[in-house]
Amino acid sequence: MNIKSLLLGSAAALAAVSGAQAADAIVAAEPEPMEYVRVCDAFGTGYFYIPGTETCLKIGGYVRFETFFQDGTYAGIDDWDSYARVQLDFTAKSDTELGTLTSVASVRWDYGDDTIWTSNTNSAYINEAYIQLGGFKIGRYWNWWDANDLPGELDVLGSARLNSVSYTYTGDAFTAGVQVDELSLVTGQEVGVEAVLQAALGPAKLEILGGWDFGQDEGAVRAIGSVAVGPGTFYLSGVYSSGFNAYYGFAEATVAAAYSFKATDKLEIIPEAQYAWNTQVAGDGEFFGNDWWGAGVTVNYKIVEGLAAKIQADYQKFEDDDGEFVGMVRLQRDF
Repeated sequence: MNIKSLLLGSAAALAAVSGAQAADAIVAAEPEPMEYVRVCDAFGTGYFYIPGTETCLKIGGYVRFETFFQDGTYAGIDDWDSYARVQLDFTAKSDTELGTLTSVASVRWDYGDDTIWTSNTNSAYINEAYIQLGGFKIGRYWNWWDANDLPGELDVLGSARLNSVSYTYTGDAFTAGVQVDELSLVTGQEVGVEAVLQAALGPAKLEILGGWDFGQDEGAVRAIGSVAVGPGTFYLSGVYSSGFNAYYGFAEATVAAAYSFKATDKLEIIPEAQYAWNTQVAGDGEFFGNDWWGAGVTVNYKIVEGLAAKIQADYQKFEDDDGEFVGMVRLQRDF
């Protein structure tokens, strides 16, 4: 065998081995496609599916800056004062065999300098935190006394955000609900009960709400009605309270009226007035004090999509006392 034959044989052997190794080569698997966030339109706009689940999540909130003005001294404020707020809202929803399962986590951060809202330091707190399944709801949330009032900034018609459990039935023309509240932060370790009936009759709406504070053995009832009139909506409300209680302790009785007028797509003007009899000046279950009245206007203006301004100007007066002008300017960016 000569050198040429040896070289040709070696080359052929190497080619055969290389071909066999190529046939047995390991091919890397293609990467799986990435799962992008999917839009969830089952519960309205703004929801998306949490990757790998059938739960829909919505993230929202607002940033607010507000300055309060007045010509007297109210809650330690003289002349004017400001505060800033950030609110973040996380809403999760999913369909179940028992109805829609909802959870809400809403957190606020406030900063002010000796205002009626905050102290000198940053203040972080839970605005709402609740779970809802069908008509059942439990946690901290806006109750009916807090969530529903007149559209202006003047009225004093009740406000309480409590730890509660409720059931609400929602029909085509009416809604009815009952709720049990923990009142430990208001009147000691006690319980309160609320009941509401809401009805829609064409262009008119009516709400009847009652609450009983077992700690004070006192209660209150409130009615709010609205009807479309001309270019806007007219509102009328009245409250009667048997004595100081967690649901309404401002006065023995009050009546308030407002008219919400949409001047343009961006401009809303709301004149409002309220009168209260026998205002509460001490939390001992007895109503005593002067009558009170106030009148003013709230102006809402949509600057651009997501950014709005609110201006309030009121005159308020207690019987036998000097009246005072109260105002507010607010800028709020919703997202």
